[in-house]
Amino acid sequence: MILSMTGYGKASAEYQGKKITAEIRSLNSKALDLSTRLAPAYREKEMEIRGMIAQALERGKVEFNLWIEQTEGPAELPINAVLAEAYHRQIQGICQQYGIPEPADWMPCLLRMPDVMARTQEVAELTAEEWDAAKQAVAQAIGQLMDFRTQEGAALQSKFCEKLDNIARLLESIAPYEQERVQKIRQRIVEGLQSIPEVEYDRNRLEQEMIYYIEKLDISEEKQRLSNHLAYFRQTMDEGHGQGKKLGFIAQEMGREINTTGSKSNQAEMQNIVVRMKDELEQIKEQILNVM
Repeated sequence: MILSMTGYGKASAEYQGKKITAEIRSLNSKALDLSTRLAPAYREKEMEIRGMIAQALERGKVEFNLWIEQTEGPAELPINAVLAEAYHRQIQGICQQYGIPEPADWMPCLLRMPDVMARTQEVAELTAEEWDAAKQAVAQAIGQLMDFRTQEGAALQSKFCEKLDNIARLLESIAPYEQERVQKIRQRIVEGLQSIPEVEYDRNRLEQEMIYYIEKLDISEEKQRLSNHLAYFRQTMDEGHGQGKKLGFIAQEMGREINTTGSKSNQAEMQNIVVRMKDELEQIKEQILNVM
């Protein structure tokens, strides 16, 4: 079963009046592109968190956030009154110096100044017990994302199988036109020669040249190789996750065989079928970018 690189997970844990929330989302990428935003108290654990994510996700553009909300405790947050008073004096001095009106309401102005309001989670030291609770939330969020990737992967695999079936049916539908094409080519060459009565030709040599010409337009090998690629694509999907790049290579080979078939198809019906096969393959290639 293949996995998608798209996913989302979110989990929370409670610890001594705090709600610790971990959120993670991922999109497609050629390698693991990880960015993190952590509450200050957890920055010392960044490398450990990155290790947990890298081990589970392997590839993808990943965004991870970890934050804290205070659910219990005093109603007010700690305010640095000394710093607020210093800001008040400085702002008053600037207003008097430049003739600027002082704020009508000082409180919102001062509370917005840097470091006037401290956050308890920023100043508190991270304990082993709190980290255990946070780590559990991180693991649960990653687990949810992996579940999401598995579901998306199953949907992708179903879509791929549908497109592969369509290409296989289109490939089979070429056969009647292929035989008809050979007869038309032979007839056209003979009629062309017969329209020039003064020209004499060696019938044996003509037969040899027609066989050579028809062999150059033969697509039996392309059809066989394309059928093999379709089977190999299915087999690779069943090998498990981490096959995205390999599936991309197989799709490229499928495209080569379809293109060669198109270049040899000098009949409108066959060329129409080739165009439809290209359309099915293009939809596969677009979705392969989401496969891990």
